[in-house]
Amino acid sequence: MAANNRRMSGKKGAQIGSGGKRRRGLEGKGPTPPAEMRKGHVKNRVANAKARQTARRPVKGRGGRSTSELVVGRNPVYEALRDGVPASTLYVQQFIDNDERVRDALALAAERGGIHLMEAPRPELDRMTNGLNHQGLVLQVPPYEYAHAEDLTAAAYDAGQDPLVVVLDGVTDPRNLGAVVRSVSAFGGHGVVVPERRAAGMTAGAWKSSAGAAARTPVARATNLTRTLEAYKKEGVIVVGSEGKGLSRLVGETCDIRVRIPMPGGAESLNAGVAAGIVLYETARRRA
Repeated sequence: MAANNRRMSGKKGAQIGSGGKRRRGLEGKGPTPPAEMRKGHVKNRVANAKARQTARRPVKGRGGRSTSELVVGRNPVYEALRDGVPASTLYVQQFIDNDERVRDALALAAERGGIHLMEAPRPELDRMTNGLNHQGLVLQVPPYEYAHAEDLTAAAYDAGQDPLVVVLDGVTDPRNLGAVVRSVSAFGGHGVVVPERRAAGMTAGAWKSSAGAAARTPVARATNLTRTLEAYKKEGVIVVGSEGKGLSRLVGETCDIRVRIPMPGGAESLNAGVAAGIVLYETARRRA
């Protein structure tokens, strides 16, 4: 009678043959989910990256825009046009002396196409350039559209590749930024990340130093570099510090490994562009 009362009481006690376990503990958990759904699996990271990339397309523009820039003077304008620096408008002073450099700049602008030619009086060019010695030629460089930091790794996964990104900490020379962009492109990297403040941006000087690589290799800006590195923990990231101070304390503490480039010749340091090229070469060699 006691056993009968137990069965009718509605309590879910241990069942016969359960070994003392409740029925729910004996139920199967179903088939193993596919790798794309298992947290921590590489295929799950790839799937999540692709989803983020789809939600963010197009890549450019998500990281914000820089301000427009003016390249001033006959030689700088000619070199910017020759080296493929993006340009929207070429301003030419009225009644300018039509020397060889002016003719070459006009020819390059016409050859590239898509660059507006505007004639302007000298006082207007003086106003535009805040009185700089423009020599009658001013080239307007449009704002650079930065990528979003997460889009760089997402693009790598989308191409079926392991991410290779260079993060710059405290690098303020645009020429170093351009050199790093060039090296990243040369060794099959997927982009460069720079801090939003107190760091070099994609200026005309950076474009020139990249030797055209800036058109193929995106640059992203990070509001908080340490937070971005935390998000990059499982990705392939190289962090390069400035020539003078190296890595900042917080950034250095976030990195998994810190390395130095041996220099038996006795030089105190290498600039960021050269250092990044050496490390990228070694990275590419080990990945091959």
